[in-house]
Amino acid sequence: MTTSRLSQEAEALLVASSADAGAHHEDPHDSHPEGVAHHFHSMDQQRAAGSMGMWLFLSGEVLFFGVLFCGYAMMRALYPETFEAAHRYLSVTLGSVNTVILITSSLTMALAVDAVHKGRVRATRVFLSLTILFALGFMVVKGFEYAGKYQECLLPGDFYGLPERDALGNVMRDDAGVPLYAEHCSVVREGIPGIPAVFFGLYFTMTGLHGLHVVIGIGLMAWLLFRTYRLQAKPQTVSAVENVGLYWHLVDLVWIFLFPLLYLVT
Repeated sequence: MTTSRLSQEAEALLVASSADAGAHHEDPHDSHPEGVAHHFHSMDQQRAAGSMGMWLFLSGEVLFFGVLFCGYAMMRALYPETFEAAHRYLSVTLGSVNTVILITSSLTMALAVDAVHKGRVRATRVFLSLTILFALGFMVVKGFEYAGKYQECLLPGDFYGLPERDALGNVMRDDAGVPLYAEHCSVVREGIPGIPAVFFGLYFTMTGLHGLHVVIGIGLMAWLLFRTYRLQAKPQTVSAVENVGLYWHLVDLVWIFLFPLLYLVT
């Protein structure tokens, strides 16, 4: 009987010890705030880290486009007559339309940030959708502009004038050393002073990279739309909309500099 009682007490002590050990080794993630990554202590800390990371990224983007602007300034100083003549073949009308589109999209993005702060999920979706539509409109207009440049043979580098090439791929030239441009390239045949391929090389490089950033922005905003359906207006969604908004405003700001530099040279 004594042995049986001792056995029961030992089992009870073992169960108590196991429960105590379980309490001491409880998974710390069970009490972690919802939506906060395991390496952050709170949503405020996570949000601050995300904002700082976005500002660092945007600083890198400013340096990236800054190099292009420096290259533009150097080439314009070397070939002023080329830039003054070549820019006249860019459509100021289409450039102006795209400027209005992007400025308006910046407004709708700001309204989306304000709406998500106030917990207005439906309004957030509407403003994000409008921003995406404006961004798509920008790319459509840019597509028409690029198509016009291709038809006029105003292309960058060795593609300028769509010159004829020999069997080895080398540009064919006349006795004076002038490339034999394609028959339909009337603008090129009339001649633009200096080295117009330099101007159009910068034009396609700068606007093309900017267009790539616009496409990335469209993808990010589509991701935000999906996020509003999955997480509604939770704090992590608010932080994501804020950061994408910062990125989109930079995209708009870069175009504000590109438009006068390329389209309004004189």
